[in-house]
Amino acid sequence: MSERLTRDYHIGEEIGRGRFGAVYRCYSRDTGEVFAVKSVDKTYLNDAEDRDCAEREAKVTQIAAAGNPNVVQIHAAYEDESSTHLVMDLCDGGDLFDRIAAGEGAPMGEEDAAAVMAAMMEALWICHRRGVAHRDVKPDNVLFDGEGRLRLADFGSAECFGEEGTAMRGVVGTPCYVAPEVVAGRDYGEKVDVWSAGIVMYIMLGGIPPFYGETVEEIFDAVLRGNLRFPTRVFGGISPAAKDLMRRMICKDVSRRFSAEQVLRHPWITSGGSATCVANLT
Repeated sequence: MSERLTRDYHIGEEIGRGRFGAVYRCYSRDTGEVFAVKSVDKTYLNDAEDRDCAEREAKVTQIAAAGNPNVVQIHAAYEDESSTHLVMDLCDGGDLFDRIAAGEGAPMGEEDAAAVMAAMMEALWICHRRGVAHRDVKPDNVLFDGEGRLRLADFGSAECFGEEGTAMRGVVGTPCYVAPEVVAGRDYGEKVDVWSAGIVMYIMLGGIPPFYGETVEEIFDAVLRGNLRFPTRVFGGISPAAKDLMRRMICKDVSRRFSAEQVLRHPWITSGGSATCVANLT
């Protein structure tokens, strides 16, 4: 561990592990406040893309997180010869993947799902206004703090797209959640996050992903076809308003796909998941 890090913080037990390193509970030696520290082992950064991912996370997270209550905040950053260390908010309430898995495939109620979607889309709306696209929205990256507040995390794949309409490139993200324009290798914008968030909503309400396969190639083929269905056996009890919002988010035509701001204005969101129709939607 960095000498400066251990001077400022007492490092506790490991609470998580990822591709490049581990996350530990830590305590401020000045205030006793509890945080998490994400330590990335540089020896795991095998290529330029991995190194760029690790270096970008602190910078982009600080842009996205400032004054954004639903994004994990970075409080300090340290670096030594072997590792980088980011001191962040402690989110010990688990992640959205855990909450979905706890239902053992049973759908989440619409009101609970709407609360998650409202907080997540609020976080993304602020990110997009600041020119940041997350590019890896999925249940594993949606955390909850000790008070139950949603915190969007892991900006290692994020990109700053600057002026509105500036295109990004590169196949990043997780196969089941990635947007078709990413898979196709085309230029794309921040609406890739809206597609991914729509997939998260579909899984919360249905317990299954809309596009799947035995291999990454099969999943990508399904994503490119974009044949969105709502099987009656799974979605028979889901409101037309919820299905309408998912269609507008999981929309292959990017020009017709909702923005994060439009999602927040949809009746299903504004009603807290209680809207049953969208007759007044313009």
